[in-house]
This record gives sequence, structure tokens and C-alpha cells, in this order.
Amino acid sequence: MQTPAQRSPTTGLLLGLIITLASVVAYSFYITVQLSGLRKLQSEMVDRNRKDSLQLLRLQNDLNSVALAMRDMLDASEPYPLTAWSAQFERVREDLDVALHLEEQLAGANRTAEQRNYLTQSVAQFWDAVHRMFALAADGKEAQAREQIRLTLQARQESLSTAVSRLLVQNNEGEEQAAGRIAAIYDGVHRQVYLFLLATLVAIVLTSLYLIRTNRIIFARLAALSEQRSELAQKLISTQESTLRHISRELHDEFGQVLTAIGSLMGRAGNHLPEGSKVREEVQEVREIAQTTLDNIRSLSQALHPVLLDEAGLVGTLDWYIPTVERQTGLAMHYEKSGTAFPLDGGASVHVYRVLQEALNNVSRHSGAKEAWVRLKFLTDALELEVEDHGKGIVVEKNGRGIGLVAMRERAEIIGGTLELLQPGIGGTTVRLRIAREKVESHGS
Repeated sequence: MQTPAQRSPTTGLLLGLIITLASVVAYSFYITVQLSGLRKLQSEMVDRNRKDSLQLLRLQNDLNSVALAMRDMLDASEPYPLTAWSAQFERVREDLDVALHLEEQLAGANRTAEQRNYLTQSVAQFWDAVHRMFALAADGKEAQAREQIRLTLQARQESLSTAVSRLLVQNNEGEEQAAGRIAAIYDGVHRQVYLFLLATLVAIVLTSLYLIRTNRIIFARLAALSEQRSELAQKLISTQESTLRHISRELHDEFGQVLTAIGSLMGRAGNHLPEGSKVREEVQEVREIAQTTLDNIRSLSQALHPVLLDEAGLVGTLDWYIPTVERQTGLAMHYEKSGTAFPLDGGASVHVYRVLQEALNNVSRHSGAKEAWVRLKFLTDALELEVEDHGKGIVVEKNGRGIGLVAMRERAEIIGGTLELLQPGIGGTTVRLRIAREKVESHGS
């Protein structure tokens, strides 16, 4: 079962992403609905009210024209008969009918049935009275016709003008209400935008905090695993060195002594045999085989754990080892020493020697180079070892995780140093090991 520290943050992040996307979709839908309602309100109410108001103003203008005409008709000084005004009244009536028809279409739900009926009936009654007035005038009864204007037509015209004015006021009030509703919608959208931005900011902050916490846990675990790996590697290297030292000592002491004794016994036995005898030659041959085997065992013992490190130190060991590598591998070795040597701790010497050993093995096996340069530098504040070749070079992606390179890096970490893989300008590889002097210098007597 996974603990909270081991649980992957993927589920939480996916859940946060789903919630965020759902919020964005919901908010987008809300904004779309609000804007759609706003467009509908503007197009269906504001624009219709404005057009309706224009038609009402047209009606009012026609009624005012009729009022002016009736005032002139009542003026006794006018030389024209009342019937002369019939053509003007007919033009006003046509325009008034068109305006009234358009107004009814634009008003729509903004008018009650009573308002529509009242306006239609009032206009019809007005024109009916106008017809009667002109009929009287046509019969030569102009006095009665003027009386009809004073008593009936002017009153009906004023009533119609008042009704149109009320409708204009109603339209203005409707526009004000629509403007208020539009402002309310805008305010609501603004509030929702701020709330959405705040919620998004909170979600980002919470997600960031979650990621930071998860990353801290992951990196803490990685650091712990790295430390455990490093400790394990150091223990493995320490165990390896102890095992190699033991095997080297056994080979040198046990088998070396046995072979030395065999060679000595064979030498003494051969001395008791006659010169030129077949047995003496065979004994001598066995003695030479024992000596060759002894030399091989000593070489193997030195390769496993050079005793010279304990006896002659790192410099003396390298003076012996580098010519040995040149002889065994055929590489042309260029060995350089610089600086004033200082005594090295025994454990540090072993690790430096192993790094050199692995680096030269890589040159011999993988680089394809025919030469190698080894530089041992005793600096004022550090010890530096370089192994350079001009071969194919190390492909980090392919060989960067090789056990040899890993071991070299672990050994460098054990003694507090750094290991670098560099590429010289002319190609190849340079392995550089650098350790601070206080990490490797021996302070013993």
C-alpha cells in the first residue's frame, strides 16, 4: 500500500485540471447566456422602443399639423373655404395611418390591448368627425363646420396628442428601465469576472502549493534514495577492497610461500642429481614452472591490491604500475608528475589508484588510442590526476552509466573529490580527478 509520500500527484493534478476546465466551461456558458440576453434586450427592447418613439413623434407631428390647420380654418380672415383644406387633411391622414400601423408593429408586447384599442378608436373617431365637418362645409354650412371644429375636432386632437405623449413617456420609462437592466447585467458580469479570476487565482495557488509540497516530498525521497545508494556503493567498494586485499594477501603469502618452497626444494633436489641426467633436467623444468607461476601470482596479487601502496605510497606505486600497463597493453604511456609531493592517506591512495586503473582500462579497451597521458599534479591546495587519450571519446548517452564510470564517481565522492569527463580539442577523452589537499593528506607520524 502506498503512503502519502509515495502516492503519485497525477490523480490530484488531473482532478484539479478537470475542475478548472469545468469551471471555465460553466463560466463561458454563463457569460454567453448573459451576453445573449443583453443583445436580445438591446435589440428587442431598446431598439424597438427607439423606433416606436420615432413613430410616436411622427404621430405627434401629424397631430400638430392638424391642430395648426384647424386653427387657420377657424380664422375668419382666411379667404379660402373650409373645403380647400381637405387635400392637406388627406395627406396627413395617409401619413398618420402609416405611422400608426408601424407603431402598432413596433410596440408589440409593450402595449396593452386597451391602449391599442383606445388609440385606434380615437383616430377613427377623429377622422369620422373630420369627414362630417367637411361634409357640412361642402353643403355650404361653414358656420356649423367651424363649430364642429371648435367643439369636437380640437378636443379629439388634444386627446390624441395627450395619448401619444403618454406613450412617449412610457417608452422613455421603458428605455430607462432597459438601461438599468443592461447596467445590472454588466455589473453582474463584472462581478462574475472578478469572482472567476479570484477562483482561478486560488486554484492556481492551491495547485502550485500542492505541486511544491509534492515536489519537496519527491525530492526528499530522491535525496534519501541517493544517500542510501551512495552509502550502499561505498559499502560495496569498501567490501570489494577488503576482499581484494584479503585475496591478494592470500595469494602473496600462502601460494607465494608454497611456490617459493617448491622452487627451493626443487633446487636442492636438482643439486643432488648427476649433471646432465634426465631427471635433473625435469626437476629444473618444474622449478622454472614454479618460478613463473610465482611471478604470475605476484603480478595478480599486485593487480588485486598493490602492496606497494602500503610500502611505497601512491607515487611509488604509479612509478611501478604505469610501465607495467605499457608492457601489458602496448599503449605508449606518457607519465608526468608536477608539484611538491605530500604524504597521502592510505585509503585515499587506494581510491586514486583504482580511478587510474579504471581510466587506463577504458583507454585500452574502448578508445582505440595508441597513446595515453597520465598527469599527477600536487598543487598547493589539491591533488589532481588526469588521464588523457586521443581516441574515439566517451559517448555519455551510451557509456555514461557504465559500471566503471559509476565506480570512479563513487570513489571520488568517498574521498570528497570531483570527477570530470572532458573532451580535448583534438578529440578523445580526459578523465580528471581533483581532491582537496585536506581530504587526502596524511597527518600521521
